[in-house]
Amino acid sequence: MRKFAVVLPLLAVMAASSGQDELMQRAQVMFKPIPATPPALEDTPMTPETIELGKMLYFDPRLSRSWLISCNTCHNLGLGGVDLLETSIGHGWQKGPRNAPTVLNAVFNIAQFWDGRAKDLEEQAKGPVQAAVEMNNSTDRAVATLRSIPEYVERFEKAFPGEADPVSFDNMAKAIEAFEATLLTPGSRFDQYLDGNGGALSAREVQGLRLFMDRGCAACHSGMNAGGAGYFPFGVVEKPGADILPRDDKGRFAVTQTASDEYVFKAPSLRNVVLTPPYFHSGKVWNLDQAVGIMGSAQLGQRLSAEETEAIAAFLGTLTGEQPIVAYPVLPPHTDGTPLPDVEVAVGEASVH
Repeated sequence: MRKFAVVLPLLAVMAASSGQDELMQRAQVMFKPIPATPPALEDTPMTPETIELGKMLYFDPRLSRSWLISCNTCHNLGLGGVDLLETSIGHGWQKGPRNAPTVLNAVFNIAQFWDGRAKDLEEQAKGPVQAAVEMNNSTDRAVATLRSIPEYVERFEKAFPGEADPVSFDNMAKAIEAFEATLLTPGSRFDQYLDGNGGALSAREVQGLRLFMDRGCAACHSGMNAGGAGYFPFGVVEKPGADILPRDDKGRFAVTQTASDEYVFKAPSLRNVVLTPPYFHSGKVWNLDQAVGIMGSAQLGQRLSAEETEAIAAFLGTLTGEQPIVAYPVLPPHTDGTPLPDVEVAVGEASVH
């Protein structure tokens, strides 16, 4: 009898270990760790000169008409690469139409913006500078600003050597892209788990991972970024209310003009998701458990229990990686030739400055 008393617990331990190994193997097929080094870019040189120039431009508010808004305003590197607002506030206190997605690990997304209208970070960098509701600048004015600052001219020449006209709007975007491609968050506990460390996750977090995979969440949120790799309708089974899914924002339809793309959006990356509320393109949900529950009913047609949503949310917490440490750059001074800030804000028929 003593032999059975020893063997039975041992068999239970072996069975649990086998289940853990099976789950890890499934996860390793479906997900990939975030690398510690940035990828090579197709058309943008990843040189120290280009990256440093891109960092300066990322933090420089003079790329905006008002001199108040930089890339970091809406994609704050101290706040998980977002601004923690429902939707961002742009030029003249205008409220943008969609929640700002994180810039961290964005280089691994299939495309940029919620509707995928920018194919890469270079193309994305051009949009906010020109958008009236964001930085409200023009290409000519932005380039004139850069050309009026001697240090920028020198840095563009070093970053893009051999070019006849290195200070250009395209090169501005390429430099920002190069810097943004370095904003990676490797080393999360989930990545440690994917690398074979079964002890990196708690029992509850393992339960959440299993639910995340078995219930179907990973169908849209897989790959290196746990999302960001495809487009899906919001409300496959049950459309959320108009407060969460505004009926006047038809998502990717505005890009493709294809009826089947109505209310289709890029699945966001879930990397560092606990740091980046509020959630969804509308930014209407601040609680991660609530967001998980909404996705269960809207996308999967499943009413998750409180225990299940809490376990999945606990797993999502393991996707938080090492945050990039970026020294705030000292920006070069403007000159008499630099276009001065325009902070005029229309208020009815009057205006204030």
